[in-house]
Amino acid sequence: MDEIVVGIDVGTTKVCTLVGRVEDEREASIRILGVGIEPSDGIRKGIIVDLPAASQAIKRSVEKAESTSGLEITTGLVSLAGAHVSSVNSRGATGIPGGIIDAVDIARALEQAQAVAIPHDREIVHVIQRGMTVDGQEGVRTPVGMHGYKLEVETHIITAAATTVDNLRQCVGAAGVEIQQFVLNPLASAEVVLTENERQMGVAVCDIGGGTTDLAIYVNGDVWHTMVLAVGGNHVTQDIAHGLRLPLSQAEEVKKQQGYAIRSEVGVEEFFSIRPFGEDHDVQINRQDLAHIIEARIEETFRLIMQEVKRSGYDGLLPAGVVLTGGTSALPGIKRIASQIMGMPVRTAQPENLTGLIDKLDSPAYSTSVGLLRWAATMRDHDVVLSSGHNRSRGSKGEKNMDFEAIKNWMKRLLP
Repeated sequence: MDEIVVGIDVGTTKVCTLVGRVEDEREASIRILGVGIEPSDGIRKGIIVDLPAASQAIKRSVEKAESTSGLEITTGLVSLAGAHVSSVNSRGATGIPGGIIDAVDIARALEQAQAVAIPHDREIVHVIQRGMTVDGQEGVRTPVGMHGYKLEVETHIITAAATTVDNLRQCVGAAGVEIQQFVLNPLASAEVVLTENERQMGVAVCDIGGGTTDLAIYVNGDVWHTMVLAVGGNHVTQDIAHGLRLPLSQAEEVKKQQGYAIRSEVGVEEFFSIRPFGEDHDVQINRQDLAHIIEARIEETFRLIMQEVKRSGYDGLLPAGVVLTGGTSALPGIKRIASQIMGMPVRTAQPENLTGLIDKLDSPAYSTSVGLLRWAATMRDHDVVLSSGHNRSRGSKGEKNMDFEAIKNWMKRLLP
């Protein structure tokens, strides 16, 4: 039977609920059965600031997706962002009593890696395997079935403020949906915008949304660093509103219709009409003046991103450069300015290999939403591996022939 998957992307500017069916796992093809897109309310910079308003926005989004798909939504994956998210790297080790490594040993090593001092007001969201060592031999990718006496695992642990996560859980619960799992925005986006070659070479995925900019660095196929900056496209909109004396809604439209990220590439003779506060009739605005406002904020955003990449220490390990996604990455000229400031290759990306109700999803703004569906599709394999790994008796030779690729994927996304 085809797998039905649900993702709810709770963003600062929109809530997007998607219902999909996995049609071809090898091709990563998903048919979109239901779409529910609603403007966000009660959410600022990825954090709930008005519980009833946020709950209603999520509920309306879920109901739209149910209506278009004809299916009842009871569980789903939910995106997570906000400056409250932080990460730390940790190591765990375990002995191998049977002399041959199996999934139970890996799970035990990962549990040891989680034994770090996490403050009581933080909640572990992801524990992601970065690398494995068997008896001192580093760089082991899939140790299941190997002989050894000691297994060490290096992990990337992502935590979030417990109260913020609880508030989001309450809002989604009010819509009648049980959360299967929270997924950090850039990790979900990476599922649909990165190629395997980029992950192996070294790449940063940068999801620039309305309220936050989310970054994940991949090296040797694994996540090495994650962070969330509390800046995004809404800051550009606010700058335009202040600079041109416009209401925020009108400033957002001007940004989408007339915006350009590089002033020098806009013609001096290009004008557009708007009606600012205090004016009785439309006035002509030079597009260069608008581009000047946008360029200053976009430059600042990428300097902050580059500062974070350098702070991580992995800036020399990214030959594949940066992949931009998220709604703000659709701004004309942003790719060039990013490449100039960060000094590395840059490309923009959006969801692909989709069928069904895809009219509205052909945009970088929906990378996280579609990425949640891809993540959910992979989770089924993890559950199979986890249950077979924990329930089988040790030492049974016949049960060693497990799906190594499924185990590898499960380890990458193992959660507490």
